[in-house]
Amino acid sequence: MDIIPAIDMIGGKCVRLSKGDYDTKKVYNEDPVEVAKMFEDGGIRRLHLVDLDGAKAGHIVNYKRLEQIATQTNLIVDFGGGLKTTKDLEIAFECGAQMVTGGSIAVKNPTEFLSWFDKYGSERIILGADANDGKIAVTGWQEGTDKELLPFIQDYYAKGLRKVICTDISKDGMLQGPSVALYRDILAAIPDLYLVASGGVGSMHDLEELVSINMPAVIIGKAIYENRISLTDLAKFVD
Repeated sequence: MDIIPAIDMIGGKCVRLSKGDYDTKKVYNEDPVEVAKMFEDGGIRRLHLVDLDGAKAGHIVNYKRLEQIATQTNLIVDFGGGLKTTKDLEIAFECGAQMVTGGSIAVKNPTEFLSWFDKYGSERIILGADANDGKIAVTGWQEGTDKELLPFIQDYYAKGLRKVICTDISKDGMLQGPSVALYRDILAAIPDLYLVASGGVGSMHDLEELVSINMPAVIIGKAIYENRISLTDLAKFVD
């Protein structure tokens, strides 16, 4: 199982939210580059970098931080938040992202999103499927939709998508365990999907549960920042 720590950014700082609520913002470090270097020193190879300002604004904002992390570490960075246009995408790639995650655009402008697959290939484009009560949410989780999670993923899989980050918003930042049953159902329906669990991981036991269902990858955020899981603990998962 691939271990992917997360850095969420507001105002260029490393923060975490609870259930996507911007009013619950907690700053963990003024310098995300410092955090990224810490992850790399701990043997981590992947990083999930989220521009929360961008998600709210509807366009990329914290691209300078992305560029700093990409140039000062060797981490494989996937970047998301505010990627609404091909121009946003080009900025992300020019600043060093090796993959990008599109969420809101996949709902609101599927034609544009699918054009990214054609131009960059499915290895570099990740679908951000964020859901509340089984329904997709967009715009930094501020806006609900009537789209059901599994059919939404299946539709894009049929069109060539192979990588999905699936966040259960009700679990995010709560440290009370991930949506194991939800991920099991998705993998049962689409066995070849590179599915990334996101939200709720609070202990090593949670990670073992995900391993038990053959989860391909997991994003971990608050559990690391709150010292529930150490980089030493994660070494067993990192080759």
